[in-house]
Amino acid sequence: MSNTTAMSHSYVKKFVTYFALATFTCLGSGASAQAITGDQVKAQFLKDWQRAKAYTLDYLNAMPADKYSFRPVDSIRSFAEQMLHLAWDNVFLNMVATGKKIDWVPGQKFNWHDGEKIDWPDGYLENSPTAKGKDSVVYYVSKSYDIALQYIQTLDPNKYGEITGMRNITDTRYAWLLKAFEHQTHHRGQTTIYIRLVGVKPPNERLF
Repeated sequence: MSNTTAMSHSYVKKFVTYFALATFTCLGSGASAQAITGDQVKAQFLKDWQRAKAYTLDYLNAMPADKYSFRPVDSIRSFAEQMLHLAWDNVFLNMVATGKKIDWVPGQKFNWHDGEKIDWPDGYLENSPTAKGKDSVVYYVSKSYDIALQYIQTLDPNKYGEITGMRNITDTRYAWLLKAFEHQTHHRGQTTIYIRLVGVKPPNERLF
């Protein structure tokens, strides 16, 4: 190897090393190592649920009213049923997460809201024929997000680590909050293809 080639390789190696160090220094200077607080986690939950509500309403408004009964194949939920299922578990999963008492008998109304009976149809919401029109679906879905936000708002972040659950399924309150958010994201996402199949462009992503 000539002296010129060796010097060139040495220069390139030094440049790469310098660039890597400079990059890590810049990244490090932009993010301080501070522990996140429970109140900050709670604030983020509330922000994301507000964003999720707006995004789901975009989906509800995008689907034509006469297509709420549409289902891509006979064996799966209709668009309305997907959204009513989402609404039901927005309340139920956040109820488990936050420790709200459940006063419910199958086939009867939930007595969900701190003793206040919510105007849900008897039985599972998605099975109610009277709940599947566009106006009703929008009402129940919007109401479910409002209730979820209220439950999360009233939960003390110091309790996020407590173990809770239903039947034989247990986890931390924090984990249940994450599962509740994941559930509504999953079912809203499933309806994207429904909207496309009726010839409508689905809403753009609301990541922030």
